[in-house]
Amino acid sequence: MADQTRPYRMKRRAELEAETRRRITESAVALHEEVGPAQTSITAIAELAGVRRSTVYRHFPDEDTLFAACSSHWRALNPPPDPATWAQVADPGGRTELALDELYAFYGRTRRMYESLLRDEVLVPAVRRRLGDFHAYLRAAGDVLMAGRRLRGGAERRARAAIGHALAFPTWHSVTQDQRLPHDESVALMCLFVESASRR
Repeated sequence: MADQTRPYRMKRRAELEAETRRRITESAVALHEEVGPAQTSITAIAELAGVRRSTVYRHFPDEDTLFAACSSHWRALNPPPDPATWAQVADPGGRTELALDELYAFYGRTRRMYESLLRDEVLVPAVRRRLGDFHAYLRAAGDVLMAGRRLRGGAERRARAAIGHALAFPTWHSVTQDQRLPHDESVALMCLFVESASRR
């Protein structure tokens, strides 16, 4: 007689495996944010997740698979602003203001993680590879903010450099955390910087 409970047991096993994988991923993300990827050990991840080291390796046999899961999980919870919405603003100055307002708010929500990731980027190859997507996102955002400015030569180079600087996380950190400017004033300051650099 066929074991009628087998499909249920298989389904339950799959659910438990998925739950274990989720706990490991969440534990790794929490440690990456708290102490940084360079200081996050498999032992610490296992202890926080309540599993053995061998269980972590069974789900994530190497650094890249673990970081891929962490990155996907964290980005799903913290999506960055969509540059496509900025592109709908015809005026370049207004577009820059909207972009910095949304991006700086995003940096404010995700500060601890980006501080850790950017600090450890040069130390952990897997972090460097994952941050490639973030750097590409900022380059694409810069292209959106350059559109319609109709600049040439030195003015174009200065505008692009100023926009890239304004979009960068270290710039946001310097203005808001080190210099302690409020959000709105930080956005206004960097908009002035971009527009000044964009003058012919």
